[in-house]
Amino acid sequence: MTNSLPSLEPDCSNCAALCCVVFAFDRSESFGIDKGAGEACPNLMANNGCRIFDGRAELGFKGCISYTCHGAGQRVTQDVFAGRDWRNDPSLVHRMGAALSVLRRIHEQLVLLQAAGQLPLAGGHREQLDGLIETLNPAVDWTEDTFEAFPIDRVCGEVGSFLKSLRGYV
Repeated sequence: MTNSLPSLEPDCSNCAALCCVVFAFDRSESFGIDKGAGEACPNLMANNGCRIFDGRAELGFKGCISYTCHGAGQRVTQDVFAGRDWRNDPSLVHRMGAALSVLRRIHEQLVLLQAAGQLPLAGGHREQLDGLIETLNPAVDWTEDTFEAFPIDRVCGEVGSFLKSLRGYV
């Protein structure tokens, strides 16, 4: 593998609270309210903090606790959009959301492949692992255009098939 992996840990301090804005959720056992995609959560404060952070579970927001972007939020904000923010430019909400939707799935696949890399893989499997990681972590920077063109569903299917082929190692 030639490229080092990006951080797959969320760093909310370098994100524009994208998860609190771009995703829709329905009132359920995971979320205490209905919220449309592109609409800021009413619990989101101006500093991107959460007004109910310490009481999320008790107030019906367990989905916020279990969610992770695997570091995609800060990469979209800082790398793809160069620190620009939907608050200063509302036209970015949907564009940032589209980028986050793809990059989050890419990071999820990288988390799975990183775990698979801990197995004592034989040569062919190791080469396949490295190829999938390279596909998901190219040497060139991600852009809005490359996200739009990236075949995320096909690549996720390839990762799933690869992981199933590792059953003998587990």
